[in-house]
Amino acid sequence: MSDREDLDQPILDEDVPRRVDLSVARVDPWSVMKVGFLLSVALGIALVFATLVLWLMLDSMHVFGDIEEFLKNLSAERFVTLMEYLHLSKVLSYATVANVIMITAMSTLGAFLYNIIASLVGGVRVSLMDE
Repeated sequence: MSDREDLDQPILDEDVPRRVDLSVARVDPWSVMKVGFLLSVALGIALVFATLVLWLMLDSMHVFGDIEEFLKNLSAERFVTLMEYLHLSKVLSYATVANVIMITAMSTLGAFLYNIIASLVGGVRVSLMDE
């Protein structure tokens, strides 16, 4: 191989990091809703276990019985009937359903808001470097 052929080859310097500039100009709200739903279900499962542990800990310390007794001593019988609605299964189911609905709706709304703002300012610019 002659010296002339080596000059025609592009010189690749492996020590120079490559840099790529990207911009996220739009996100798909349907995809965000699906991912938000899956993440909210996962957080809902974690919330069930955390609430269960906290509830059993408070119940073992007789906190709910003391609250009910305190309300009876105050002659607040209407609030004692409210304690009937605060059973473990009802609290867990309501909290989980509310969590899933709220996180899914907020993530989808956030995607729509991001698309509106990104159309005005051009989106988020990200620079990636390979070192």
